Amino acid sequence: MRAAIQAIEFYLPESTLTTQQLAREFPDWSVEKIDKKTGVSVRHIAAPGECSSDLAVRAAEKLFASEVCERSEIDFILFCTQSPDYLLPTTACLIQDRLGLKTSVGALDFNLGCSGYVYGLALAKGLIETGQARTVLLLTAETYSKFINPTNRSVRTIFGDAGAATLLRGIDDVGTEPLGPFLFGTDGRGGENLIVKSGGLRQPLDESLSAGQPGRHCLFMNGPEIFAFTLQTVPSVVRQLLAKAQCERDEVDLYVFHQANRYMLESLRNAIRIKPEAFVNEMSETGNTVSSTIPIALKQAEEAGRLRDGARVMLVGFGVGYSWSGCVLQWTRARETKNA
Repeated sequence: MRAAIQAIEFYLPESTLTTQQLAREFPDWSVEKIDKKTGVSVRHIAAPGECSSDLAVRAAEKLFASEVCERSEIDFILFCTQSPDYLLPTTACLIQDRLGLKTSVGALDFNLGCSGYVYGLALAKGLIETGQARTVLLLTAETYSKFINPTNRSVRTIFGDAGAATLLRGIDDVGTEPLGPFLFGTDGRGGENLIVKSGGLRQPLDESLSAGQPGRHCLFMNGPEIFAFTLQTVPSVVRQLLAKAQCERDEVDLYVFHQANRYMLESLRNAIRIKPEAFVNEMSETGNTVSSTIPIALKQAEEAGRLRDGARVMLVGFGVGYSWSGCVLQWTRARETKNA
């Protein structure tokens, strides 16, 4: 049994924040300057009271509405988020109930950001290929906007909210590996460079407020350090993945990296010497949606005709933690196995 991606859907909140609106709030930053650095024209922002589980459920409902899978077929829910509904219970458990899935499903949350989607694919692969599950629903959703100080123009221009749902299914082993090899890495020394310092048990929110430090519950990003880490790490990840997959750089049909921002992605593409036609740099209508950027980019690439059955694709996630992950996959859709 081999694990393969069967379908991807995503959901964007209705409320939007445009670059024109931001330029009016920060007059010294023009529309042209923001667009050149970020590549983002529109960011979708979760409404008050709209949480990551709401975005994930809406994405999953779109998947079920496509009739690619029956609810009764789901064996396991994996939910990647850094903005859960509650500290406890596990948000994936609440999602199981809201989606009306059988009570025999497994369900767990995992807290990872920009590398989380690839980690989720690896977890799903392990469940399927060891016979623990036949069909896995991988959900990613984030509402970083709720962590952002409205006066912090650097992060407001980049991040948007979104949810994505990926269906993975076991298919018969035909001698090829649809999903893999994988590569992972961690350097916790960089944790301070992208962080929300209060709100957990290390520093409860009420302690920060009583100490006159309200800003500590907001997202802090050290942009130059994150950029340096990315330029140092990602080219090496690509080289190692190519070696593990036993292929050359130009034998990969499409490179889909975490959609951080336009400037960073173009810097990576030039450093690795990837042809523009084999590289995805498209976040203009979504912004950086953290763990959902890669599945959204995959779905958009498929809709644009940039993915064909059998295409070789490299995914690389990188960021908060520091954490990074990558994999090579064959874009082999498994629709014919729906009733297997």
